[in-house]
Amino acid sequence: MPTGPDTAAPRSRWQRVLAYRLLLILLLAVFVSDQLTKLWIINRLPLGSYGPGESITVIPGFFYLVHVGNTGAAWSILTGKSLYLAVLAVVTLIAIYIWRRALGLQDRLAQVAFGLLCGGIIGNLVDRIQHQHVVDFLDFHFGSYAYPSFNIADAGICVGVILYLWHSFRQQAAEARAAAGGNDSPSA
Repeated sequence: MPTGPDTAAPRSRWQRVLAYRLLLILLLAVFVSDQLTKLWIINRLPLGSYGPGESITVIPGFFYLVHVGNTGAAWSILTGKSLYLAVLAVVTLIAIYIWRRALGLQDRLAQVAFGLLCGGIIGNLVDRIQHQHVVDFLDFHFGSYAYPSFNIADAGICVGVILYLWHSFRQQAAEARAAAGGNDSPSA
């Protein structure tokens, strides 16, 4: 009887889910840490707490905890479009699920990237549904420049996207080297 990848027994639904366990673990870690930190901020500071006397100073002149609501996306792009952004988040999550194989989500590094990304998307989506805005609370200042406030979900999204882009470029370079007959192992 022939054996090999084409003749392997079909995997159960549980086995297919477990193939993405790293993605799911990171998704849950980002989501839970995001929601717990936002809950702490909501219970600690009133909405709109920003600036001297209203924020919590962590490192004077550099890092503060604030409580602001963002109805837009990063850097308040699309301010007031929270419903549109919530729909976009749902569509994005569905698209990631549909194209998971094309995105290479069985690769461990891709799972890390998309675990961070999806955990962040879901964290901010829950905020949009629950509060009609995203709760931002991490506030960094670099001299006279105040970086836009953000949250754990935003950090997960940004790091996930950067990690996946880096992974994709490395993978393309390795494939190009292999096609050219060179060494196909990526250099560190």
